[in-house]
Amino acid sequence: MTEAGEPASAPERDSPRRPNALNLPNVISLSRVAITPLLIWLLTDPGREAALLAALAFFVACVSDWLDGYLARRRGLITNLGKFLDPLADKVLIISALIMLTAMPREPRVPGWIVAVIAAREVAVTGLRAIARDEGIVLGAESLGKAKMTFEIVALFSLLMHYPVWLIDFHAAGMVFVWIALVLALWSGVAYHLRLARVIYQRG
Repeated sequence: MTEAGEPASAPERDSPRRPNALNLPNVISLSRVAITPLLIWLLTDPGREAALLAALAFFVACVSDWLDGYLARRRGLITNLGKFLDPLADKVLIISALIMLTAMPREPRVPGWIVAVIAAREVAVTGLRAIARDEGIVLGAESLGKAKMTFEIVALFSLLMHYPVWLIDFHAAGMVFVWIALVLALWSGVAYHLRLARVIYQRG
């Protein structure tokens, strides 16, 4: 305990400041959540113009996903809130878009069972991450999971475009990418379960 007028000790004076939770990267993540209702509203219209606007809104959301991560790393603004918001915003956006694509009146549509499997995988992996965090286990993202996300983004952009443009059948291309994303989702989900089980077994 220091006397009055005595300068604070070095650890107190030099302790690093924690970044503000409501910083720019986190605001950008929140904006991605805010884009989701707009995307849902656009997907209630089966027309070409709405399809183009929905694809554009999704593209903006994907750019924001890259931007918030870049800013957080570059400026040292990584927070626990950001670690929660970033994947949450991604899942809300992607699953909402997939559900709407199965419900739209335009044909052909995305099979509902594919959406159910992808959504179930996301819920299962999110639950496992919570268990791992409670156990003090840090499991970083694997290349399989990153590849799955990449194919999901390309698939969704193509499926949102839907209509042929310049002889490109966007729906057909999107379905090819969806099938690849589905395989990677199942593969990466099983791999994540096995990684966590192996770490817990080694600890026990």
